[in-house]
Amino acid sequence: MPLPTAQDWTAASERRVMLFGMSGLGKTHLAKLLRDGGDWFHYSVDYRIGTRYMGEYIADNFKREAMRVPLLRELLLTDSVYISSNITFDNLAPLSTYLGKPGDPDKGGLPFDEYMRRQDQHRAAEIAALRDTVPFIARAEDLYGYRNFVCDTGGSICEVIDPFDPDDTLMSELTAHVLPVWIEGSDAHTAELVRRFDRAPKPMYYQPEFLTAAWADYLTQTGKTEDAVDPDAFVRWTYARALAHRAPRYRAMAENWGVTVSAEEVARVTDCDSFNALITTKLD
Repeated sequence: MPLPTAQDWTAASERRVMLFGMSGLGKTHLAKLLRDGGDWFHYSVDYRIGTRYMGEYIADNFKREAMRVPLLRELLLTDSVYISSNITFDNLAPLSTYLGKPGDPDKGGLPFDEYMRRQDQHRAAEIAALRDTVPFIARAEDLYGYRNFVCDTGGSICEVIDPFDPDDTLMSELTAHVLPVWIEGSDAHTAELVRRFDRAPKPMYYQPEFLTAAWADYLTQTGKTEDAVDPDAFVRWTYARALAHRAPRYRAMAENWGVTVSAEEVARVTDCDSFNALITTKLD
């Protein structure tokens, strides 16, 4: 779809955007700012994944752990307790905990085959949640009267579409309804994300080809067997490589379908008007 012009954007009675880029650069912050402005509907892809498409997997995993505790086992078998996750836009820990990390089971690691099975579940869920963007646009207006819409994507969107194919089916579906906006980080942002991740490594979704190669390389370089790998050490080792892997994919998405704003520019957005003004300058 051709991009709107700056004049189109300024005159529009309804504006719809899809924010994408590395996690930690302000996508959710910006989406919440627009939502709090009063006339934007905030659709979170990660929240949709964790509630609609992976909610049962997550809850069953909790129950599996609880069944190992005699007291909780008895309560569960008699329907005396209810176990569910409490995912919010700001707290996606139940989803990342379910994805897990491969390696030593004594350190909380998963067998690599099980890890990859959960990764595959996430891939299917993310594609489905992205496709739900279009019906949610209609739903937001029909139920709540919102004519402006912001889709807050996960950092792994570039892994589930082909960013180098201008005719990618899923992106074609989405860009018929939303303007993709890439939040681009600087080298300093990337370094800070790596430092932040090193302090608190968390599970993520990765493209299967990238992940399989990374796992094989890590085992070769460390000389460890699969069940001897420190799960945190592996995801730390993988993270910086994942950022380098994703950067050209995000760039191709912006070049094929959208506009680019810097993380510094996003940090200066204070309200809906300043966001609209920023997008106008990018379309001009």
